[in-house]
Amino acid sequence: MMSFFRKLYRGETKVDFVGPRRRAMFYSISGIVLLICVLSFVFRGFVQGVEFRGGSQFQIPVGGTSITVAEVDAAFTKAGAPSAEPPQQVGSGSTRQIVVKTETLDPTKQNQVQTALEESLHLTAKPSVTTVSSSWGHDITVKAIQGLIVFLVAVSIYISIFFEWRMAVGAMLALLHDLLLSAGVYSLVGFEVTPSTVVGLLTILGFSLYDTVVVYDRVRENARDLLAGSRMTFTEAANRAVNQTLMRSVNTSLIALLPVAGLLFVGAGVLGVGTIKDLALILFVGLATGAYSSLFLATPLVVTFTERQAAYRALTKRVASKRASDARRAEALAAQPELAATTSYRRTGSPAPAPRPGARPQRSGRDRRR
Repeated sequence: MMSFFRKLYRGETKVDFVGPRRRAMFYSISGIVLLICVLSFVFRGFVQGVEFRGGSQFQIPVGGTSITVAEVDAAFTKAGAPSAEPPQQVGSGSTRQIVVKTETLDPTKQNQVQTALEESLHLTAKPSVTTVSSSWGHDITVKAIQGLIVFLVAVSIYISIFFEWRMAVGAMLALLHDLLLSAGVYSLVGFEVTPSTVVGLLTILGFSLYDTVVVYDRVRENARDLLAGSRMTFTEAANRAVNQTLMRSVNTSLIALLPVAGLLFVGAGVLGVGTIKDLALILFVGLATGAYSSLFLATPLVVTFTERQAAYRALTKRVASKRASDARRAEALAAQPELAATTSYRRTGSPAPAPRPGARPQRSGRDRRR
């Protein structure tokens, strides 16, 4: 086991990650997961935040008191403005607040709710309220989509020039996989979609692409001048690249995931800071899927596209033919020890083995001509 980890750390492992069977397995896993996500989009949809659907948001200062979230929720219901989603507690100590989001209320109704909350909860400070129009969230979504399209086009051009168009297609499909999977988790879990979610979604694209480009660079290095010889196939070159970069990708992903996991599980789960859970979840899921797709989806896609070319199919045949010839030669040498010893003598210059008793001495070509 320790030997395997040492080889993994040095990039010397020879695990088959992009062979035909493994590729089919990774494609099947990704396809099933994406199908579940799409079905969740259709039947569950998303829980939109107040910034996207519009509404009023109240911030009730409860620092230094024992007022609970349940009491605040009941007070809103009594005031005739039930919360549109579960209230969230933010901050701690004297700065503790409870955030409640309701449907859009006109100024008169807002004042009535504020007065009712002060009386029922015995607040020392008046709750603050802000109203957000649904058009603001729509504008944010449009700008995010525009930025995403520009980003994908620019990245595709760069990878096509610096590497090749097949790698650009593989990288874009891997990015699309990460986007759909991250959004699908949001839909399945039922977390609220906020502007922080959009920001996190755009952030994970850079990480996923960075990891993919690192693997592609090693693939290009291993496949350089590959068609001029017959030492290995493109699949083997790409598989070696994945093994060489596997430990690096694992280390990078763990370092990036640890602080995000702290935000998600400690900040949002233990401390109850609900305002950061939207960003933390999208980052956590996106970083994990980005590491997976760069190694086990983007690279296999490039192998699939490349191995369909006539030149690389011919290379695969040459490599198979050469290895079959080497195997036959090895079997022949194993069956004839004298021939194997002579071959070893000719290649290495070591002393020739002594002739067997009674064996006829071998004459050189010059003696035979005489």
